[in-house]
Amino acid sequence: MKIFTIGFTKKSTETFFTRLAEAGVTRLVDVRLKNVSQLAGFAKKDDLRYFAKAICGIEYVHAPDLAPTADILDAFKKHKGDWELYERQFLDLMRARHIEDQDRRDVLDGSCLLCSEETPDHCHRRLVAEYLNEKWGNVDIQHIA
Repeated sequence: MKIFTIGFTKKSTETFFTRLAEAGVTRLVDVRLKNVSQLAGFAKKDDLRYFAKAICGIEYVHAPDLAPTADILDAFKKHKGDWELYERQFLDLMRARHIEDQDRRDVLDGSCLLCSEETPDHCHRRLVAEYLNEKWGNVDIQHIA
């Protein structure tokens, strides 16, 4: 099984969709809590859905259950919280949600987890992919930036 991840911040529309196409992504899975971001003109849900299909021929899915809660996110983003605390809280949330037990292997295989962060280092998309690898095993994670 292969799961890709990507962030859209500091990427042009061309760069973003070229990377998805070149990686062979089959589905774009938006793991943001709110998918109506103004950070990039192409990153709103309806635009993403259209561009993903028109440019890359891939499906777009919003999966807010793979996002942190507003409380966890706000404590980290708005109040400049500690990454280690954020990571622990988010991992606890995924465990409580039992995301590994939901029937999503077919949906996620070949899919790309999307969030806004430029790199996966301090982004929950990386945590989701690593958590699923820990639970399922044999998940090849490829960060396409």
